[in-house]
This record gives sequence, C-alpha cells and structure tokens, in this order.
Amino acid sequence: MDDTTAQTSRRQVYTLVLTAGAILLITMGVRQTSGLFLVPITQSTGVTIVAMSFALAVGQLMWGAAQPIFGAIADKYGAVKVVIAGAILLALGSALTPFATSSLGLLFTMGVLSAAGAAAGSFSILIGIAAQRLPPEKRSFAAGIINAGGSIGQSVFAPLMQFIIGAAGWASAMFASAFAALLTIPLVLPLRRSNAATAAASLAPVPHLTLGEQLRIALRDPSYLCLHAGFFTCGFHIAFLVTHLPNDLRLCGLPASVAPASLMLIGLFNVAGSLAAGWLGQRHRMKYLLALIYASRAAIVGIYVVMPKTALNVYMFAGALGFTWLATVPPTSGLVGKLFGTRYLATLFGLTLLSHQIGGFLGAWLGGIALAQTGNYEWIWYADIALALLAAAANLPIREARMSAQPVTA
Repeated sequence: MDDTTAQTSRRQVYTLVLTAGAILLITMGVRQTSGLFLVPITQSTGVTIVAMSFALAVGQLMWGAAQPIFGAIADKYGAVKVVIAGAILLALGSALTPFATSSLGLLFTMGVLSAAGAAAGSFSILIGIAAQRLPPEKRSFAAGIINAGGSIGQSVFAPLMQFIIGAAGWASAMFASAFAALLTIPLVLPLRRSNAATAAASLAPVPHLTLGEQLRIALRDPSYLCLHAGFFTCGFHIAFLVTHLPNDLRLCGLPASVAPASLMLIGLFNVAGSLAAGWLGQRHRMKYLLALIYASRAAIVGIYVVMPKTALNVYMFAGALGFTWLATVPPTSGLVGKLFGTRYLATLFGLTLLSHQIGGFLGAWLGGIALAQTGNYEWIWYADIALALLAAAANLPIREARMSAQPVTA
C-alpha cells in the first residue's frame, strides 16, 4: 500500500469514527434525558409515577432487545439502512409523545418507538462497524471515542431539554428531540462511503462460521456469560439514575436546576472516562479494568447515600459517577471482539446490551415501585451497591489473553 493510499485509508477511518460518535451524540442525547420528562408528563397528564416508570422501563428493555436484531441486520446488509430507519423511528416516537397522554400511549411512543429508534443508532451498530475496519490494538480506543460522543450528547441535551421544558413546555422539548433525531440521516453518508471502500474487510473475519454457529459458540462460553452478568448491573445502575435521579434530588429539596446540571456533568466527565477506558484497554487487560469500574461505582454510590444532599456535593457525586458512567462500553465491546472476532460483533455486542437493558428495565421500574411503596429510593440505592460489587467479581474469571497486534481480519 503506497503512502497516498494509506493516508486515504486513515482519513476514512477517522471520518468513520467521528461520524459514529456524532450519531451517538444525538441518539444518546435524546435517550439519556428521558428522566427530565418524568415529573412534567405525570403532572400534566395524570399518568402515575409507577405507570410512567413502567413505560420508561419498557423503553430500557426495548432499546436492549432491538440492538441484537438491528445488529444482525447491519452485519448482513450494512449499517446505513439501519441507522436511517432508527432515525425515523426515534423522530416519530418523540413527535407522537405529546399526543399520547395515557399510560398505554406513552408506553407505545416512549417505550417502543423511541427506544427502538435509538437502538438502531446505538453502540452495537456503530462500534461494530468501526471495529471491523480496525486492528485489535486500536479498537478499544476507537470505541472510547465513539462512546464519548454519547456522553457529549447527554451533557448537551440535558440543559437544552430542561431549558425548552421550562420555556415552552415538555411537548415542545419532545418536538425538538424529534428534529434532532432526523439530523442523524445526513450523517450516514460517511458510513456509506466507508462501507463501499472497505466492504471486503468487513466480511473477512471467520467466514467459515454462520451467525447461528457463532451464537452457539458464544452462548456456551463462560467468559461471554460473565460479561453479560456485569453489563446487567451496569444497565440497572444507569437506567435507575437516568430515570429517577432528577426526582430523587427533588425529594431532597434541591432546586430543579440541579438535576439537569448533574446529568450534564455526568456526560462531560464520561467523555474523559470513556477516552481513558479506551486508552487503558489498549494497554491493560480489560477484565481488570471492568472490575475496577464496577467496584468504584459501589464506593461512589455508597458515599452518595450517606452524604448531605447539597448542590455542591451532588455535583461532586455526578462528576465522580460520570467518569465511570459508560466507561464500561469500550472494554466490554473490546472483550467481545477479542473473544470472537469482529464479523458478528454488532450482533454479539448487541446481545450483551440486551442483558444491560434487562437490568435497565428493572432499575427504571423498581425505582418507581420503591417510590410508590416507601416514598423514597433508599433500598434501590443499597441494591445498586450490592449489584456493583457482584459485577466487579463476575469479570475476574473472564479468560483474556494479553493484547497483541493482529491483522484487521483476525
């Protein structure tokens, strides 16, 4: 390969990674601010906290369940059509939500349409297509860059949505989300060009295995199942916080501005956390990195439970939590690629995200039940600590060879 061809290839890779990060910025920005709508929607529609929590919990589950399906479609036909379909579904779900003022209607718009649309432009699709074009030693950091896009989206969308809700109402904020979702459609053009330029490379790994054969191998692998166990806890933790942290802070008597500011800080600090996790994943065993992240979450949440709930303390908590927030994604996707190659990474990582979102369903739903039964979230916080410690332990038995440079098709 001459220098000009190599430079062109590098530019295509950089463009691909940055484009994937920009798409994730929008889809995760829309998705991760849904908790800001919990109180406004319940107050204006009469839908109960439990019913609204259930709708958002179904959304967590749908987001996870749709990813391996969309991942399999992307593995077979390419990511472009999947991302475009997702943009339309996400926009449609957001635009219809103001007209769906019953618990069943909100379940359909926020729990099904929006969640499925966000799944089609999410981690498994975007990290999968990037990993297929990179050597193993570069995948973790690329995943960190893409993941950082999602974190930036949360930090941008949280104050933006809160401002629109305060200035024009939650319905206007939903329409703004729908418009933002449609902006991902022109962003697929670099993915289309990259697909055309590197189609052979994306299909090269393990050509002798069908998707069904690869799934059977993976689901019998204890290391893959340990990854699922850890990611289940990650989903419980994140979905509970995204859905209920704004209301928990309200119950503590803090001003309404603290919640979106906290979500913004979580997103900003996770940019650093994602990049750090991606960089460290190139140099250290990713299973130990995951164990450290989960154990640190247990400590951070434990401190939050006992600390005085002042705005400054909450912001410090948000920053510390943000550093670990979705920093699990680069090492988890990296481990899946290390264990099984990248040919079916979108599907295999999509299945780990399904486990993540089963945990997310329980975190969002049980948070609402705890509030309805006890008037606070105390026992959910303690459950979160226990699950984080179990997740740290679950990652230690994973078999992981030391990282070494390999061909892209390995």
